[in-house]
Amino acid sequence: MNNQSESKSTLNGKRVIILGGSTGIGFSTAQAAAAEGAKIVIVSGNQGRIDKALSQLPEGTEGYAVDLAHEENIKAFFEQAGNFDHLVYTAAENLNLNNIGETDIDAARKFLNLRYWGAYAAVKYSVPFINEGGSVNLTGGTAGTRPAKGWTIASSICGAIEGLVRALAVELAPIRVNAVVPGVIDTNLWDSLDSAAKEGLYNWAKDTLLLNRVGNAEDVALGFIYLMKQSFGTGQNLVIDGGTLLV
Repeated sequence: MNNQSESKSTLNGKRVIILGGSTGIGFSTAQAAAAEGAKIVIVSGNQGRIDKALSQLPEGTEGYAVDLAHEENIKAFFEQAGNFDHLVYTAAENLNLNNIGETDIDAARKFLNLRYWGAYAAVKYSVPFINEGGSVNLTGGTAGTRPAKGWTIASSICGAIEGLVRALAVELAPIRVNAVVPGVIDTNLWDSLDSAAKEGLYNWAKDTLLLNRVGNAEDVALGFIYLMKQSFGTGQNLVIDGGTLLV
């Protein structure tokens, strides 16, 4: 491998900005990228969670509290953040699942503000600052392909992200644009479910999935590490789901 290829396939010394990086998948990705020698910037809407995450990440890690539900905040952040190499967007609020007849559409729109439009704005305002060889990495979900009852909003968002990834890969080339598509992962994303519903979901995963377990944040973080380090895949939605789409 020549020196140019080596420089592309390492995170050592690269600056990685993770929106949603204080908890769950984003935090695990921050830890994994830091272990590879990356310089980490985490962003989320809660200063307390930022402070806790920083206490567990290497010295020199940067953390910023930004309400990512508002476009102007995302724009202002990237204008002051400076140049960097890789963007990871994992920001998400806890899921609420309802059948369409019980869905409050105005409330449902708020889910798209953070999960879809927040990601869209993050790409829009970060692209001018991404260094050569850098990448954009978003987060989808298997609900886009295989929803259950009550998943109309979640499925719509996941499907929209997958389409966005393909369109951005064409529009922003040669910047690489990809997404990780997780299945059922044990994170605080499910904390809005009551204990019985959450336990039922996890038991379904353990009893049904090919790998007989719920995924963890570290499983998904490794997907983001791969997408940042590889240099020839773009427009791809990398499924990490324990076999969800096969059963």
